[in-house]
Amino acid sequence: MKWLSLSLALAVPAQAALRFGCSTLTIQRLDPLVEPGKVPSAHLHQIVGGNAFNASMDPADGDLGDKGTCTTCTFSEDFSNYWTAVMFFKHTNGSYKRVPIMQNTALPNGINGGMTVYYTQQDFYSNGNTKITAFKPGFRMTVGSPTSESKFGPGLKFVCLNDKGTRFPELDDFPTQQCPGGIMTVHHFPACWDGKNLDSPDHQSHMYNTVKDAFQNSGPCPASHPVRVPQVAYETLWDTTQFNGMWPADGSNPFVLSYGDNKGYGTHADYVFGWKGDSLQKAMDSSCMFNACENGNPLLSQGVEQMNACGVEKTVTEDIDSWLPELPGMSGM
Repeated sequence: MKWLSLSLALAVPAQAALRFGCSTLTIQRLDPLVEPGKVPSAHLHQIVGGNAFNASMDPADGDLGDKGTCTTCTFSEDFSNYWTAVMFFKHTNGSYKRVPIMQNTALPNGINGGMTVYYTQQDFYSNGNTKITAFKPGFRMTVGSPTSESKFGPGLKFVCLNDKGTRFPELDDFPTQQCPGGIMTVHHFPACWDGKNLDSPDHQSHMYNTVKDAFQNSGPCPASHPVRVPQVAYETLWDTTQFNGMWPADGSNPFVLSYGDNKGYGTHADYVFGWKGDSLQKAMDSSCMFNACENGNPLLSQGVEQMNACGVEKTVTEDIDSWLPELPGMSGM
C-alpha cells in the first residue's frame, strides 16, 4: 500500500505557481488603460512593475517585454505593469491622508510598499490537467469597476488583518472595525480568454470570470472563452494602524479608495502583460512553486535593492503625501 500511494503521488500533475513581490514603481494619477493619454487621470493609482509604464501605453508602440530596462518585481524578466486605486483615511475634520503600503510577510524584507502578485494555475496546490497558456504581447485587462455600488463579482475582497499573515475571513467591503494589523485588498482576475482579442473596449469582455472566492479552483472555461490563462491576483497590504486612534466616535468606516468610495464595492485593478519572450510560458510549463521558481529555475530573479532602485519620472506633480483638503482629482467630494 505504501508503494501504491507513492506511485499515485508521482502520477499527480506537476505543481506550478508564482508568488512574488513588486515594490512601488510610482504613485500618481495615470491610467493608460481606461484613460489613455490623459494627464492627469481621474484618480490616484499605485503602479508596480516595469519602467516602460507611461500615460498612453499604446500596444502599437511595441512589446513591453522589449521596452523595459528595469522592473520593481522579483522576476527580472517581468516588465508587466500592475496597478490599483490608493487607500486614504478621512479625518472627522474632512481632510485626507494617504495610507502607507506594507510588504507581505511572505516576501523578503525591505520591499518598498508595492504588492504581492500571483500567477496560479488552479489553486495553491496543483495545476490539474488543463494546459495553461501564457498571455501574449499587447494583452491587457481590468477587473472591477469604480462606479459599482454593489458587489461587483467574486475575487474582489478586503481582509481585516490581525497580522500580515492573516488571510481570512474575506469581506466584500471595508471592515467595519479597527484592524490590529491593517487592511489587505485582494484582486483576482478572470482566467478564461477568448483566444483572439488582446483587449476589448471595456477591457473585460475578452475575458470570462469563473473565479471563486479566495485561491480556490476556478470553474471550467466556457466555449466562448476556451483558453485557460494564468490566474492573476494582487494582494496589497495597507498600514491603517496609525489611524486607529482617529476613528469617528460613531464607529463608521473612515477609509476611502482614491475615487471616493467608502464602501469598497468599486475596488478595481488593471493589468498589462510584459513578460520577456516566452519566460512566463516556461514558468507555467514547469513544476516550480513560488520562490522555488527564482534564480533561473526557470525564471531569472533579482534582489530587493535592485527592485527598489527601479522607477519612473513623475508625470503629474501634485501633493499626495500631506493631509489634503480633498482627494487628488476629486474636487468637491
